[in-house]
Amino acid sequence: MSKVTELKKHLKRGEVYRRSDLAQWSNAVDRHIGTLVKDGTLQKLSAGLYYYPNESVFGNTPPDELALVRSFLKDDYFLITSPNDYNSLGVGTTQLYNSRVVYNHKRHGEFKLGGRTFMFFSKHRFPTKATPEFLLVDLVSNLDKLAEDTELVLKNVSTKLKTMDLKKLKQAVKEFGSARAKSVLTPLIKQSEVQHAY
Repeated sequence: MSKVTELKKHLKRGEVYRRSDLAQWSNAVDRHIGTLVKDGTLQKLSAGLYYYPNESVFGNTPPDELALVRSFLKDDYFLITSPNDYNSLGVGTTQLYNSRVVYNHKRHGEFKLGGRTFMFFSKHRFPTKATPEFLLVDLVSNLDKLAEDTELVLKNVSTKLKTMDLKKLKQAVKEFGSARAKSVLTPLIKQSEVQHAY
């Protein structure tokens, strides 16, 4: 059995591999990777990152976003979100954006992985899931980066806030809010709490 065939036996379809993952099964990893990329077994996603595609009736399927980012970061602790997710809040954001945002502890900057653009932001704190409360806080934190009518969105945010779980929202502002989000949302939450009390 050739060394390349031996390496291939360890690969699982749909998995994303770093060069270092493949090196444990090969004594000439770069040459063997080159052969596997050339024959179409592996796809190069970015420097040092490779994908063993899943096959479907329509051809090869792209790598799973989570697997892609997990392999790139060599870490499980991250949150993938997108400015498009703000549209689910119903506060007047309607633009569609191409990039995905990855909050993490390791990388910062724009990276193209497998033909997709990811904006990595190194942050101390972020949740494991993008809740509506987190998305509202994140929206206000990033409002200046969006192609939206800021005044209209903020007006809608103050209306939306009245229908949300204020306790959870307060916690999200405290844990994840930027200085801007805190200065905008804290007074609005207080105002809503007063109204709820009557």
